[in-house]
Amino acid sequence: MATIRKTSSGTWQAQVRRHGWPQQTRTFRIKRDAQDWAASVEDEMRRGQFVRRGPAESLSVGAALDRYLKEVVPTKKATTQVGNRHQAATLKKFFAAYSLAAVSPELVAQFRDKRREQDGLAPNTVRVELALLSHLFETAIREWRVGLVANPVRTIRWPSPAAGRDRRLSREEEARLLEACDAHSNPMLGWMVRLALATGMRAGEIQRLHRQDVDLAKRVVTLRDTKNRETRAVPLVPEAVSVLAQALKHPIRPIDTDLVFFGEPGRNGRRSGFEYKPVWRRIKLRIGLGDLRFHDLRHEAVSRFVEMGLGDQEVASISGHRSMQMLKRYTHLRAQDLVARLDSISGNGRER
Repeated sequence: MATIRKTSSGTWQAQVRRHGWPQQTRTFRIKRDAQDWAASVEDEMRRGQFVRRGPAESLSVGAALDRYLKEVVPTKKATTQVGNRHQAATLKKFFAAYSLAAVSPELVAQFRDKRREQDGLAPNTVRVELALLSHLFETAIREWRVGLVANPVRTIRWPSPAAGRDRRLSREEEARLLEACDAHSNPMLGWMVRLALATGMRAGEIQRLHRQDVDLAKRVVTLRDTKNRETRAVPLVPEAVSVLAQALKHPIRPIDTDLVFFGEPGRNGRRSGFEYKPVWRRIKLRIGLGDLRFHDLRHEAVSRFVEMGLGDQEVASISGHRSMQMLKRYTHLRAQDLVARLDSISGNGRER
C-alpha cells in the first residue's frame, strides 16, 4: 500500500510497499503529484509491469554517451570508432541535457527533422546518427539495466536509405587518373588505385595489407582485417601481381613496418597505412574528376567481374559482399550481357 507524508522541508514523500516488490520512495513538491505517482506505481506492480525508472531519470544522455564511448566503442573496429565519436558529439549537442527517461519518440523525430531539413544532411548520414542513438538505448536497457521500458528510437520513421552510387569509370577517365597518379612523387597512390581496380578491395583493406598476407607465387592476397571481420582470400590477376611486386620492392621501405603501403610514423611512433586522401583529393579535382570517390573504384572492379561472366558466388567470394542482396545493383549488367547473347542465338536479333 502507499503512504503519503509531509516532510520537515515542506515537500511530500510517497512510499509504496507491496509484497514481492522492493519498496519505492519518491519526493514531490505537491501532494497531488505524490498521490498520482504512488497510484501509478501500485497499479503497475499489481499488473506485474512495474519498472524502476530511477536510473533512467537520473542518467543524462550526455553521461550515457560518455559511458558508451568508454565501454562500448573501444570494442568496435578502429575505423568505426572514429565515426562513432563524431556522431556522439553531434547527439550530445541536441540531447545532452535530457535524461534517458525524458527522451521520447517525438523528441527523436525533432532531431531527425532538424538534421534533414535545417542542417541539410543526407538520409544515410541521419540514419547512422539514429543508429548510434538507438544502440545507446539498447545497451542502457539490456546491459546497464537503467529501467527503461522501450527504445524511443525504434518507434519513429527513419529516413529512407539513399540509392546506391552507380558511378562507373570510363576508360578515358581511368587513363587520365592513372597518368596523374603516376606523376605524383609517391608511387603508392598509383599502386593503390590500380590494386583497387584489379581486385575490388576496399581502401582500408589495402592500407592494412601486410607483406605476409601477399603470396605472389600462388597469386592470392589474404585479407584478415575486413569490414565484416571475416578473413577473405582475393585472387590476383596479372596486373595486381605486377603492382604488388613493385610495392614489395619499394626501395625506401622502412625496416619498422610490414605494411605494404605504409605512411609516416604517428605521434605514438607507429606507422599506419599510407594516407592517400589528401593527394587523392587534389589529383581528382585537378583532372576534372571531383565527383569520383575512391570507393567507386571498388564498384568499378565488381562491375567488371560481372561483365567478365563470373557468377554471383564467385563475385561475392572476391569482393566480400555478405549476401546476394548486396550484389543486386550489378544485375543490370547481366541483363545487358544477356541481350547480346540472345541476339547472337537468334541470329543477330532477326525473327526466324
